[in-house]
Amino acid sequence: MIRLLISTGEVSGDLQGGLLIEALHQEAYKRSLQLEVIALGGPRMQSAGAELIANTAPMGAIGLWEALPLVIPTLKLQARVDKFLQDQQLDLVVLIDYMGPNIRLGNRIKNRMPDLPIVYYIAPQEWAWRVGEGGTTDLISFSDTILAIFEKEAEFYSGRGGNVTWVGHPMLDTFKDLVDQNQAREVLGLKPNEKVLLLFPASRKQELRYIMPTLAATASRLQKKDPSLKVFVPAGLSSFEEPLNDALKASGVVGKVIPAKKVDEFKPYLFSVADLALGKSGTVNMELALNNVPQLVGYRVSRVTAFLARKVLNFEVDHISPVNLLLKERLIPELVQDDFNVDTLFKLAMPLLSNPEVRLPMLEGYKRLKKKLGEPGVTNRAANAILDLVVS
Repeated sequence: MIRLLISTGEVSGDLQGGLLIEALHQEAYKRSLQLEVIALGGPRMQSAGAELIANTAPMGAIGLWEALPLVIPTLKLQARVDKFLQDQQLDLVVLIDYMGPNIRLGNRIKNRMPDLPIVYYIAPQEWAWRVGEGGTTDLISFSDTILAIFEKEAEFYSGRGGNVTWVGHPMLDTFKDLVDQNQAREVLGLKPNEKVLLLFPASRKQELRYIMPTLAATASRLQKKDPSLKVFVPAGLSSFEEPLNDALKASGVVGKVIPAKKVDEFKPYLFSVADLALGKSGTVNMELALNNVPQLVGYRVSRVTAFLARKVLNFEVDHISPVNLLLKERLIPELVQDDFNVDTLFKLAMPLLSNPEVRLPMLEGYKRLKKKLGEPGVTNRAANAILDLVVS
């Protein structure tokens, strides 16, 4: 029996962890291996066959101020994980994204159990951002293998002495041919002349406060300009559903929140008919690009966090969307902090909604993006690389 611990957090980490666990079971079956996966993750990982130590999907925040409410829960969870590691026999640990907690966990494991192999899959985007004079994490020191999803990521870590394999971007494995638009409109209850706006405001609780109100107010203004516009909001977590509905009502938006349990089922239909998406930066930007949905990206944190990042930590990043980071160009408009406001979003959104010619450069850019992501079969390649470390 091969026993793996997989650690991640937040909605996006749970999604990637679920895809990886499915691939691990597939590849283990091909090799006639018995596999047990224990995880720090969420419902997607659990449904893929993992035994959860704790549900970490809701535990995510960007910024020092925003992370304060998570300090005590994180310390309690750390104590549980330390006890688990002391009591259990493992063959390998996989860390997925979730930079702060996973960096700390990786260091603790390497110090206490130096012979236990550690794989980092979807590493921090250190090749794209800088702190101060170029400070980086120390994941190379505790990671036996880094499975990179970006080619630039692989170059960054291998150039610093890391043992790196570029496997490609896992979103390639979720991409399928778009559903027929007529079928999608029927499923969603849309009339032929109705346009569709998608909102992707939150995978972290803080984003319900800092991002959703601006998106909802923008959707309201767009809907007043074009009453045929239909608004859909996929919920990242079930606990987000009520706050999202409240935000729509507060802004006077006639829209529908897709329950978290139904999001994966409805996404192919939503992507097929979407005219535009407004959302936060993150994995969803890649998903929208792969499905040819025009989009605008924004992000906001507290003023305290923004001040500390700029003035104290000297944090710098050329782009906040992974699409723009990978292409090294501002293909998708990005609005950050004070620039992330209703007037600017509305001004950028109207041409994209009303004029197909305005959308063409973005759609052409998506084609260039797809060529940089590798080949499908990413999660299976990652799974085989992980199993090779155990059985070799």
